[in-house]
Amino acid sequence: MNFFKTKPRTPPDLVRGLRDAVPRLEASPPGGESRRKNLQQIKGILIGDGDPLPELVAQLAQETYNTDLLHVLVQNMGRLEFESRKDVVQIFNHLLRRQIGTRYPTVEYLVSKPDILFSTLAGYENEEIALNTGMILKEMLRHEQLCKILLYSDQFYKFPHYIETTTFGISCDAFANLKETLTRHKPMVAEYLDKNYDRFFSSFTTLILSTNYVTKRQSLKLLGEILLDRANFNVMTRYIANEANLKMMMNLLRDKSKNIQFEAFHVFKVFVANPKKPPQIETILRRNKEKLLVFLRSFHNDKEDEQFSDEKQFLMVQIQGL
Repeated sequence: MNFFKTKPRTPPDLVRGLRDAVPRLEASPPGGESRRKNLQQIKGILIGDGDPLPELVAQLAQETYNTDLLHVLVQNMGRLEFESRKDVVQIFNHLLRRQIGTRYPTVEYLVSKPDILFSTLAGYENEEIALNTGMILKEMLRHEQLCKILLYSDQFYKFPHYIETTTFGISCDAFANLKETLTRHKPMVAEYLDKNYDRFFSSFTTLILSTNYVTKRQSLKLLGEILLDRANFNVMTRYIANEANLKMMMNLLRDKSKNIQFEAFHVFKVFVANPKKPPQIETILRRNKEKLLVFLRSFHNDKEDEQFSDEKQFLMVQIQGL
């Protein structure tokens, strides 16, 4: 008989043990080993064999909030081993999805601790952890309250920096999360863009004029989506009344990349199709009428796309009638 059998550790014990072990510098045993073990046991309680025990999950979640463990994990992600980082992402995202009735307790907790959200965004500054924190950020952005905190913060305007100055993989991930922020919760975003029009478009235009082909193309495509979304009608009306925006699109129609030209066309068509064109927009189009007609006649004639052909024909009729 084993008189020294250890008592199983409770969820609060596991959380406190991990909370104490994470900030320690040593990544090798015993420090690293105890962290890995705790992470795996916590993950086991949350995920189980497909059927986690609600009372254990509740104890674990509550202790996670009490000890501020989520913030500690994100802040110290760079100290963790590769497999441990993947465990942290799974733990974080399982807690974010945890639902009691219509409530998301972890989301409610994070709303009161916005620094955790900003720490996940700042993960883009560290190449080793950027894709891990990016996955957590993506899960956070599914919830409107968290998305709104990011959108209305100054940190939101760090996205262009992360998209423009990081490696290809990180840049694409940052752009995907920028797009998520701007397209998932449409009425909330429409209200934000209406109130912060100048600041937002001055920042977003830097991405449209990027020297990086992928950034430029993705940004133009996203701009088209934003303008053509019904929720953004007021923003669209304002955007297509600006002559600098029209001139920018006309220049991009002549870009050396056919794909950039094609994305620019989908924004340009909104200016032309507007039945109530402001005088300054109509003047520019009328002044360039003949050049535009010649240009559009031979524009992407090799494209086998019926909708595009119809739209192009429609624009030519509109320009001809100016």
